[in-house]
Amino acid sequence: MTENQLQINNPVLKVRDLAIAYEAGKYAVKEINAAIESKSITAIMGPSGCGKSTLLRAFNRMHELYPNITTQGTILLHDRDIHDMSTIELRRKIGMVFQRPNPFPTMTIYENVLAGYRLNGIKLKRNERDEIVEKSLSDVTLWDEVKDSLFKKGTFLSGGQQQRLCIARAIAFNPEVLLLDEPTSALDPVATAKVEDLLVHLKEKYTIMLVTHNMSQAARISDNSMFMYLGELVEYGKTDIMFTNPKDSRTEGYLTGKFG
Repeated sequence: MTENQLQINNPVLKVRDLAIAYEAGKYAVKEINAAIESKSITAIMGPSGCGKSTLLRAFNRMHELYPNITTQGTILLHDRDIHDMSTIELRRKIGMVFQRPNPFPTMTIYENVLAGYRLNGIKLKRNERDEIVEKSLSDVTLWDEVKDSLFKKGTFLSGGQQQRLCIARAIAFNPEVLLLDEPTSALDPVATAKVEDLLVHLKEKYTIMLVTHNMSQAARISDNSMFMYLGELVEYGKTDIMFTNPKDSRTEGYLTGKFG
């Protein structure tokens, strides 16, 4: 087993020879090969500019929003090439939550949860809408806090509540995979702890991939960790093993604060 390979039985996602360039010859991600464990938390770590957010966004093709970007290699979702899917279908299966809480400011809390259905032109009966909203908000432990304010704008909530609302919006479609790009970097320690507890709870239902600069966060909540450096996947393994016995000197240097 090579240092950047973790053997996974029946992975939900497989990455083969993935390379992504924002301009000709300038690769943000180089020759990534990995398999992602179902219903687990995989942390993606590394210094700024190492390609971790590009890799994360490639899983639901959000990286394609950048002009002139080129992608080589393959990402498989249950052995199906994600480039054979429409982006609408793919993003229903692989949801995303961004760094800063971004509830749609003109929508109520209720409307925010259902935004994906509305944007995709999917009509639901009132009882179906009510059920999805209550279940999604309950799953992110927000229902009891907002059930009497569902028709207020989501922007009145605290930062931590807004981020949990964004997670509720992402899981309302019942995706298989949830991508999170530094979801707690804008939150205070109390709100961060709530989101971390939530993610540990949600992995019972979803496969979670998490970009984080916070090594202690990765150590606390992730099952597996990737360490990236200069676009390469340097090391990929069980988090507890990587943090106590890294195989690559670059991983050790990052984890001990020598660079990054």
